[in-house]
Amino acid sequence: MLDRRKLLKGAGGAALVLGSGLGSGAARALAAETVTLPFGNGERPLVQYPQKQPLIRLTTRPPQLETPFALYDNAPITPNGAFFVRYHLSEAPPFDLDPDTYQLTIQGKVGTPLSLSLNDLRTVFEPVEVVAVNQCSGNGRGFFEPRMAGGQAGNGLMGNARWRGVPLKAVLDKAGVQEGARQVTFNGLDRPALDATPDFVKALDIDHARDGEVMLAYAMNGADLPVLNGFPVRLVVPGYYGTYWVKHVSEVTVIDRVFDGFWMKSAYRIPANFCACVPPGGKMAESVPIDRFNVRSFITSHAEGATIKAGSDVEVRGIAFDGGYGITGVALSTDGGANWGEATLGDDLGRYSFREWRAVVRLPAGSHALKVRAINRIGQSQPMEALWNPSGYMRNVVETVRVQAT
Repeated sequence: MLDRRKLLKGAGGAALVLGSGLGSGAARALAAETVTLPFGNGERPLVQYPQKQPLIRLTTRPPQLETPFALYDNAPITPNGAFFVRYHLSEAPPFDLDPDTYQLTIQGKVGTPLSLSLNDLRTVFEPVEVVAVNQCSGNGRGFFEPRMAGGQAGNGLMGNARWRGVPLKAVLDKAGVQEGARQVTFNGLDRPALDATPDFVKALDIDHARDGEVMLAYAMNGADLPVLNGFPVRLVVPGYYGTYWVKHVSEVTVIDRVFDGFWMKSAYRIPANFCACVPPGGKMAESVPIDRFNVRSFITSHAEGATIKAGSDVEVRGIAFDGGYGITGVALSTDGGANWGEATLGDDLGRYSFREWRAVVRLPAGSHALKVRAINRIGQSQPMEALWNPSGYMRNVVETVRVQAT
């Protein structure tokens, strides 16, 4: 674990950078390079924040940072310094937080309201760990056609980490959930700049909140959470999109109704049908809150337009994941989907984790469209053509990387 005093000192340095709005000369100096994401208007700066390596900046206030895609080829666990960053409110993150005075409040329809310190969470409750992917709902939004409003991200708003913390169930049980409880809401220490902006509060059904897997995490890959990833405590909701993974969580409230706050009732909604889709350019007739990941798989070893040696064995690698059923197979095509061969799966780190895969191919000279698809334990896979919805959520498709064999 990082020394908390040193972490707080580092957080103060981050506050200076963020407070500049990254518009000053000093802030611009951090953007030494740019990258171009593979869609229209895709040029983005690479910037470096405290506790982070250079990441792709989508927005400054609040900070939204995307992981450079090539980093996913290094290992199935995403390093803390490379993990993506997503905020909704401009007054974020709370860099002046003193971990020694942090308190987590458990309130509402409970028998005994609690106020827990960071040390309480670390010492009073039995710790648990899970390897789980956190993925933004809008991961890959920049690829949707037609385009829609929202952050135009590539495929770097996802990351896989080993999370350590306390089961939310244990904390709720200690407080004593009362009869009639229907949902649990979660609020963090980030705040809107204007009173008219809805505070970012999310909700889970009571049975989901008490399933033993939802976690109040205080550690990530064996270290304290980075400030930009929720220090000192964040919610971890394995298999569910990152909108539920509330950062800097400070209030957990048990309620006897379905929560109707903006970020549940109006935002993060998807079409209420089996595909969560509508015809391109269409509107939703009915909607439901977004929830569990669909199946995704990627080629990580080769970028679009890569050159490989014709007639020689070439290893193609990648990752696959889903919302928790677990990946059971990955298939690779080298001829645009006409024929498929089975890839070899890597180590199983758990049903919520990235699953590495690899295959060896030998290609004749010329252009080749490599395609990858995964299948999970209940038979779900990706469509050959991307589905569409008005918010640009839940992109999943058989991904294609075109290479040249010479």
